[in-house]
Amino acid sequence: MGKRKSREQVHGIFYPRSVAVVGTNRGRGTVPFDIFYNILKDGFQGTVYPVSPREKSVAGVKAYKYVIDIDDDLDMAVLVFPSTVAHLAMEQIGKKGIKSAIIISAGFREIGEAGMKREQEVKAIADEYGVSFIGPNCLGVINTDPECSFNASFARQMPAQGNIAFLSQSGALCTAVLDYALAKNIGFSKFVSFGNKADISEIDLLYYLKDDPKTRVILLYLEEVTEGKALMDVVQEILSERGKPVLILKSGRTTEGATAAASHTGSLAGSDEVCNAAFRQAGIIRCETIEDMFNYAISMAYQPIPEGKRVAIVTNAGGPGVLATDRAVHEGLTLARFSEKTADILKKSLPHTANLKNPVDLIGDAKKDRYSAAVSSILGDDGVDGALVILTPQSMTDIRSIAEELCSIGRRFPKPLYTSFMGEADVSEGVEILQRHHIPHYSLPEDMCQAFSQACLFAELRDRDPGQPTLYDDVDMDRADQIFATVREEGGKKLSMDQSFRLLDAYRIPLLPYGLAGSEAEAAALAGEIGFPIVLKVVSEDVIHKSDAGGVLLGLDSAEKVRRGYQGILESVRSSVAGARVEAVLVQKMAGDGEEVIIGIKQDPSFGSVVLVGIGGIYVEIFRDFVVRVAPFSRGEARAMVQSLKLFPLLSGVRGREPRDIESLLTCIERVGQLARQRPEIAELDINPLLVRSQGRGAVVADARVVLENLERKER
Repeated sequence: MGKRKSREQVHGIFYPRSVAVVGTNRGRGTVPFDIFYNILKDGFQGTVYPVSPREKSVAGVKAYKYVIDIDDDLDMAVLVFPSTVAHLAMEQIGKKGIKSAIIISAGFREIGEAGMKREQEVKAIADEYGVSFIGPNCLGVINTDPECSFNASFARQMPAQGNIAFLSQSGALCTAVLDYALAKNIGFSKFVSFGNKADISEIDLLYYLKDDPKTRVILLYLEEVTEGKALMDVVQEILSERGKPVLILKSGRTTEGATAAASHTGSLAGSDEVCNAAFRQAGIIRCETIEDMFNYAISMAYQPIPEGKRVAIVTNAGGPGVLATDRAVHEGLTLARFSEKTADILKKSLPHTANLKNPVDLIGDAKKDRYSAAVSSILGDDGVDGALVILTPQSMTDIRSIAEELCSIGRRFPKPLYTSFMGEADVSEGVEILQRHHIPHYSLPEDMCQAFSQACLFAELRDRDPGQPTLYDDVDMDRADQIFATVREEGGKKLSMDQSFRLLDAYRIPLLPYGLAGSEAEAAALAGEIGFPIVLKVVSEDVIHKSDAGGVLLGLDSAEKVRRGYQGILESVRSSVAGARVEAVLVQKMAGDGEEVIIGIKQDPSFGSVVLVGIGGIYVEIFRDFVVRVAPFSRGEARAMVQSLKLFPLLSGVRGREPRDIESLLTCIERVGQLARQRPEIAELDINPLLVRSQGRGAVVADARVVLENLERKER
């Protein structure tokens, strides 16, 4: 992407004082008319001008044939002409001196090569005149701030004012979201369909919303991540500087027809695994569905962020209380223990048949007074971080008054209060009251618990210290440069095993002693120098999985066994892999005891260099116990990677097992991260296995494979 947009350039999109709708008409129910009419009818605080070559007026407002015919100065143009003439309209917009635009029209990049050329032409004209624009191929832009009240979209109606911003790559999704939000009384601060993002991107919009005083929570729907590192950077800024949650719903979780990867890392770290890891690393909360996104959003927009995970559940029905308890524990929440003061209040206020412990069961005939006493006392308890309130509609339940009382309680306490009025028709009036007063409501207690858990997750992401990546200064850069220069001269795409080992050695990643043999005599001599026991491994570009082809022999403890093993490997490989070319046989010191770990590198098209850590050995793709991070990352992040593995108890020592040298493992992960960042020529790398020995004895590389992608030197 090009240069980032300034705050002033994006501000012009949301706060114009005068707008021309270029290409409108008088056809009600058409996009050109509806765009103009929405600006006109929804309280725009500036002046709007219709531009229509064929009409004298639109909706009772004088029309102009061309935008340059308007005598007044203009801040913005909303372009709705067909894509085939959009470049002509943009030329006039530029000549008029307009600096902001929204291109609603479709028929650009999304239709193929011809549309791409049109889009590039419009972009070039806009750049020439300094016009910043949203689109093309979008629904438009809405700003509910009463100072502007700008609805430059063809949505059916203007949403209510709120503190949630919504950005979407899909215009069609926007219309559904607006209707969904209307039904649930959810308001927005800004609402943007950015379409093809030919100019202003989601990154520019996020930087703007970071400092937007009207926005507390930011929602983003993406179909593709084109600037992964930039997305991570801006979200980290939003969290560290403003503490605003960023929730993303990204489609395209599956990748059909992906090409086969050349390494374990390449096959494991698919685009969605990388996306998940990158989002979490940046502090983004990823949502599975639109409903999940808004369930989480209203909790964070309407209520205080929880200071902890201790929840109190209040219900008038035992069954839902048990369901909520189960889900709360499943989501990582804990049931709060009440103080003696709270317990006394509950005992005095509730009938003897009520359950006074968490979850608190008010019994089916509970009215406003019981809910008030229970919820107020619980939220006043220092041992409670938030309240989850359930109501089931029974014949004696005064739903309206209970809802009103909960709204009143919510205003009095600086702790989150979530509700679940179960049912549909009977509870609808109460639900409407809760939503109108910004008390989060969920149809099911399980969704309520999940939303509270996600709010707790946000607090952790917001408050964590990501730390600084370690940059090791003992790396032999000249030696690494020479390895890549040699491969570049040879026109290869892979490093040989020896080159791979020498690259790792240049980055001070510890290796087992080794040598390459071209004959059984050389193998025996090398084994004597290295010291028994010995491992033999075939070196061949044609053999990817050496063990499956009989290309690995372990524990050879004499020169004679090494000689026989050398011949045996050649015979096994040639019978298993027809036409296999054997370059040499690796003679390597037997590592001995150690947990097998894989560390890998992959170049992701969206996020760049990615590092994978997981259980290693020949079963790596069967167990699929791995985590990924985008490089660079801190030692703390490397530690979090290792601690999240199912393998971790084996590394830390469990059931009498000797603990492994985790600190040495972390150093290896950091050094691989530095290698990934400094050598983008590496498409895929596997260190498999890295043997992590007992505590204090370090970790060593037993095998490695490096695949190259781009041999042109890149700036480090």
